[in-house]
Amino acid sequence: MYESAKFLAAGDSSVFMEFGNSISPEINAKIRNLVKRIETSSIKGIIELLPTYRSIQIMYNPLEIGYDELITSLRELESSLHEGDTEDYRIVEIPTLYGGKYGPDIEFVAEHNNISVEEVIRVHTSTDYLIYMLGFTPGFCYLGGMSDKIATPRLKTPRPLIPAGSVGIAGSQTGIYPIDSPGGWQLIGRTPLKIYDPSAELPIFLKAGDYLRFVSISEKEYFRIQKEVEAKDYKVNIIINGEVRRNE
Repeated sequence: MYESAKFLAAGDSSVFMEFGNSISPEINAKIRNLVKRIETSSIKGIIELLPTYRSIQIMYNPLEIGYDELITSLRELESSLHEGDTEDYRIVEIPTLYGGKYGPDIEFVAEHNNISVEEVIRVHTSTDYLIYMLGFTPGFCYLGGMSDKIATPRLKTPRPLIPAGSVGIAGSQTGIYPIDSPGGWQLIGRTPLKIYDPSAELPIFLKAGDYLRFVSISEKEYFRIQKEVEAKDYKVNIIINGEVRRNE
């Protein structure tokens, strides 16, 4: 992590604020805290903020605020952050049906890593994965923290269509396909939850800074949850600072 952010102009109405040259929870936590501080600040002219693994892209109106004035204001906000600044620790449980037609590549993942299918599931469900950022497709989560014990290369030939909710592995990353789309990840399971639902009041219920916890379920549970989700009756299990809540 840099001692202080570096600023890189990106055209006449955008600037990147970089905090380091690696992917780390510490850098990402600082980014999330600073985004909140900017959003509640009185800095004029800011149009949009795009947080990433290690930087924030800040779009602004140069007719309302000049580049030098913006940089000065952003430096002041950064210097006001404290190491003790914290946010709610939110763990979102993702019920997942592993294997079979829902996870057709789980046997390959097991074989590639010289472990059993049961061990793949155990390892995959034993970690809380930090959402560093969202992007690529609506609701797609860039996760960190997957064990190298189940790391597996992408498919040599991507599939033309992967069902929404599919859980996959690509290299040392894991993730969920939020919509039907092409993709080359090794599919190990599927969740009945709608990660992206354009008809919902909150189309994407996950956010950067959340942690995902995959929970293995049976096919019977999968269909039950799927029906509740379709009827908008299902309440996602969310753990905030150690307290279990059902909702959101």
